[in-house]
Amino acid sequence: MGLLSLAIWTPIFFGAVLLALGRDEHARAVRWFALIGAIAGLLVTLPLYPAFDTTSSAMQFVEKAPWIDRFNVSYHLGIDGISFWFVLLTAFINVVVIISAWESITERVNQYMGAFLILSGLMIGVFCALDGILFYVFFEATLIPMYLIIGIWGGPNKIYAAFKFFLYTLLGSLLMLIALVYLYTKSGGSFDIATWHKLPLSLTAQSLLFFAFFAAFAVKVPMWPVHTWLPDVHVEAPTGGSAVLAAIMLKLGAYGFLRFSMPIAPDASREWAWLIIGLSLIAVVYVGLVAMVQQDMKKLVAYSSVAHMGFVTLGFFIFNEIGVAGGLIQMIAHGFTSAAMFLCIGVLYDRVHSRQIAAYGGVVNTMPNFSAFAMLFAMANCGLPATAGFVGEWMVILGAVKANFALAVGASTSLILGAAYTLWMYKRVYLGPVANDKVKHLTDINSREFLMLGLLAVAVLYMGLHPKPFTDIMNASVTDLLKHVTASKL
Repeated sequence: MGLLSLAIWTPIFFGAVLLALGRDEHARAVRWFALIGAIAGLLVTLPLYPAFDTTSSAMQFVEKAPWIDRFNVSYHLGIDGISFWFVLLTAFINVVVIISAWESITERVNQYMGAFLILSGLMIGVFCALDGILFYVFFEATLIPMYLIIGIWGGPNKIYAAFKFFLYTLLGSLLMLIALVYLYTKSGGSFDIATWHKLPLSLTAQSLLFFAFFAAFAVKVPMWPVHTWLPDVHVEAPTGGSAVLAAIMLKLGAYGFLRFSMPIAPDASREWAWLIIGLSLIAVVYVGLVAMVQQDMKKLVAYSSVAHMGFVTLGFFIFNEIGVAGGLIQMIAHGFTSAAMFLCIGVLYDRVHSRQIAAYGGVVNTMPNFSAFAMLFAMANCGLPATAGFVGEWMVILGAVKANFALAVGASTSLILGAAYTLWMYKRVYLGPVANDKVKHLTDINSREFLMLGLLAVAVLYMGLHPKPFTDIMNASVTDLLKHVTASKL
C-alpha cells in the first residue's frame, strides 16, 4: 500500500471502527480514538512533501491495480502539483474539525466522528484518482457522509437543507457520468484520465463535454446562479459540517475544472471562457453585495465563500500562469480562512445558541483572546497583506491585469466588498460596549478551543508571510496544463 492509499484508507478505517464499535456511554474514548485516527491520517500525508519533485509536472506516487477488469477500470492513484496541497489540507482540516466537536456533540458521538473520518478519506480519494470511474465513485460517495452530518446533527430545517444539498449536487453529477461514458467509448475502452487528455475531439464534442462537466463542477463550487443551496446548508449544518463543506468540498468542483474541463476540452474551454469569467465576476460583485445585508453570521460567511470561489474560477479561465496559480492559492487560503470563520461562529453559538449578529455586541470585553483570533481571521477574509487571504487574490488580480484591465477592476471590487461585510460583522459582534446579559456572562476560550484556532492562525500567517513553498510545488504542473490548453487541438 502506497502513501496515497494510506492517506485515503487510514481515516476511513478509523471511521469504520468507530461506526462498528463506538457507543455514547464511551464517548470520551470515542473522541480520543477519532482524534488519533485524524492525526494518523495527517501523519501519513506528511512524507509526501519531502519526497515530491517540484521540477516535474508528471503524476507522482502513482499506484495502479486492476479493479473491474471487464470494463478496464483501475484503482489508479497519483498526484501532481495541482492536487498535492489539497491532500494535506483535507487531512489537516479533519484534525481541527474533530477537536472542534469535542464538547458540542453529545449524542451519537461515534457516528458523528466516524462520518467526518470517512468523509476525509473520500475527499482525498477525489484529489488522487486518475481513473474516471474511481474519481466518480469518490466524488459521489462524499455526498453520503455530508448528507448524514447535515440531516442528523443539523438545525431545525436540517432535512430540507440535506435534501437540497443532495439533489443539487447529484443531478449535476449525472451529466458528468454521461460524459465519462462517452469518453470511454471514444478512447477505445479506457477510463484513464491522462488518455482522455490526448483525445482529438471536435469543437462540438468538446463543448458538449465542457457543459456536462460544468453542470457537475459549477454546482459544487458553487458558481452563481446555482449557489442557492449553499447558504441554506451552511445555516443548518453543524459547525464541523460547515467548516469541512467550505474548506474542502467546494474545492472538489474547482479542482474538477483543472483535471477534466480544461485539459479534455481545451478548445471549448477557451471558446466558453467568457461565460465562466462573466459568472465569476457576478459572484464576486453581486454575491458580495448580498453578503452585506445578511443578519445571520453563517449566511454572511456562506455568501462570502461564493464570492471568494468566484475569484478562483476567474483565475483559472484567464489562462495565464499567475492567474491559475493564484486560483489554486486562493483555494488553499480559503480552506484555512473559511474553516476558521465557521469555527469562530461555532464557539459563539455553543455559548449563546444564536447566530444572529444582533444577539451580540462587545464580545471583546468578555472574550479578549477569542476576539484576537476572530480579528486575524476577519482580516484574512478581507485579503489583508501578510495573511493567506491576500496572496491568492493578489495573484488573480495580477493575472487579470495581464489578460484584460477591465477584468482586474471588476475582480478587485471583491477586496472592497469583502472588507465591508467582514468588518461590519466584526464591529457589530465584537466591538463596542457589552450589549446584553448573555454577552456579559461569556467565558473566554478554553485550551482546546485555543489549540483549534491556534492551528488555523499559524496556517493563515505562515501562508501569508511565506507562500513560496505552496507556489513552488504547483508551478511545473500549472505551466504544463496551460501549454496543453492554449495549444489548439483543432
